[in-house]
Amino acid sequence: MDELLCISPIDGRYHKITEKLNEYFSEYALIKYRVVIEIKWILTLNEYVDIKLSLEQINSLNSIIANFNINDAKQIKEIEATTKHDVKAVEYFLRNEFDKLHLSDFKSYIHFGCTSEDINNLAYGLMIKNGLYNIFIPSAEDLINTVRVKAKEYRDIPMLAHTHGQPASPTTVGKELAIFVYRWQSILNLIRNINLRGKFSGAVGNFNAHIVAFPNLDWIKIAKNFVESLGLEFNPLTTQIESHDIICVLFNYIKSFNNITMDFNSDMWLYISNGYFKQTVVKTEVGSSVMPHKVNPINHENSMANIRIANSIFTTLTENLPISRMQRDLSDSSALRNIGVGFSHSLISINQTIIGFNKLSPNSKVLDEDLASNIAVLSEAIQTILRKNGYTNAYEMLKNLTRGNDISNQDIQKFIYSLNISSEDKENLLAITPFNYLGLASKLVDFI
Repeated sequence: MDELLCISPIDGRYHKITEKLNEYFSEYALIKYRVVIEIKWILTLNEYVDIKLSLEQINSLNSIIANFNINDAKQIKEIEATTKHDVKAVEYFLRNEFDKLHLSDFKSYIHFGCTSEDINNLAYGLMIKNGLYNIFIPSAEDLINTVRVKAKEYRDIPMLAHTHGQPASPTTVGKELAIFVYRWQSILNLIRNINLRGKFSGAVGNFNAHIVAFPNLDWIKIAKNFVESLGLEFNPLTTQIESHDIICVLFNYIKSFNNITMDFNSDMWLYISNGYFKQTVVKTEVGSSVMPHKVNPINHENSMANIRIANSIFTTLTENLPISRMQRDLSDSSALRNIGVGFSHSLISINQTIIGFNKLSPNSKVLDEDLASNIAVLSEAIQTILRKNGYTNAYEMLKNLTRGNDISNQDIQKFIYSLNISSEDKENLLAITPFNYLGLASKLVDFI
C-alpha cells in the first residue's frame, strides 16, 4: 500500500525506521511464529511419544519453517475467514502441508494436547525476545554510544549548571551528558537480564488431556524442556494463559528507558534555547513557513511526542494484561496485537534523538559569557571555606552578599580579602573562578 494511504505513521511516514520490526511484530510474524511452535512441538513429541518420524520426515517438517513465506500466511488468513479462529487456521494449514509432504499419517499430532494459548504465548514470547535483542537493544546501544562519545569529548568544557532554572554551581558539558549515559545503561542492563516466561500446559494449565493420553509420561518435565528449548523460562503455574506479568515488567523497563530519553530531549531543547548548543544548519531545510531565520530542534520534539505515544501503549498493556477473569478471557488477545506499536514509537524516538543530537555542538561563546556573568555561584565555595575556618554564620554572610544582588568579580575579591582565614585558603579562594570551580566533574565521566 502507498505510504500516503496509511492511517498509522508507523507504516507511512516513519516506515523506513520501523520496517525492520515487521519481522517480529506484524500479523505475518505472529502467524509464522505460530507455525514454528506447532512444528517444534511435533518434533519434541517425537522424542517422548515415539511418533517414529524418520530423518527425512523430520527434515520435511523443518522445511515448512524454513520455506514459510507471505503466501503461506495469506493461505492461513483465507482459512481463518472460514474458521473465524486464527490458531485453528494454522492447524488446518499444516494438515494440508502434511498431505503435500506425504506426512498424512502424522496429522493427528498437530496441535496435540494444546490449547490456542499454548501456541500464542510462546509465539509472542519469541516475537518479543527476538525483536528486543535484534532491534530495540542494538538501537538503544547506538543512542548510548552516540552520547557517550560526546560526553568524553566534552568532559572538560565548563558550563553553568541550573537548579530550579536558576544559576547553580558550575559543571561540565561532558559530565551532564554522562549522567544520561549512566542512566540509560542501568535500565538497559535490566532489560537485557529479563527472562521472558512461557507456558505449555493445556486448556486450564493442568495437563488434563496429556495425562489422559499418556499417563506415564512426565509432562511437566516435557513442557519445561520444550519451553526452555525456545529460550524462554518455564511457568508451571498458570490458568489457560501465561499471566503476562514478566512482559509487563519488561514494558515498564522500556517505559523507564523512554522516560530517560524524554528527559534528555527536554534538556537538549533547553540547552539549544539558551544558546548552549548550536545546531548544524542545512541550507536546503526550512525552519518555518514564515520566519526564515528559524532553526528548530524538531528531532528532539519529534522524539518526545513518540515517547508519549509509546509509553501510553505500554501503560495500557501493563495495566490490562495481568488481569484475566477466572481461567481466562479474551481481552489480552486484542491488547497483545499492539505490542509492536509501542516498540515502533520507541524506535522512532531513539532514531530522532540520535539525529537531533548529532546536529549539536557546544557554543563556547555563550557558555563562557554565562559563566562570567554569574560570579555569585562562587558563594558556595566561599561559605564552605568559612565553615572550615570556624565561621558559624558563613551561610548568612554569603547570602547577604549575593542573594538578589548584582555583584561583580571585584565585589567577590574585596569580600575574600576582608576574611580572617588562613593565607592558604585565601589564596585558593582568590584563584577560583566559575571556569575552574568544577569539582570532579571531568573525572566522573570515567564512570561511563
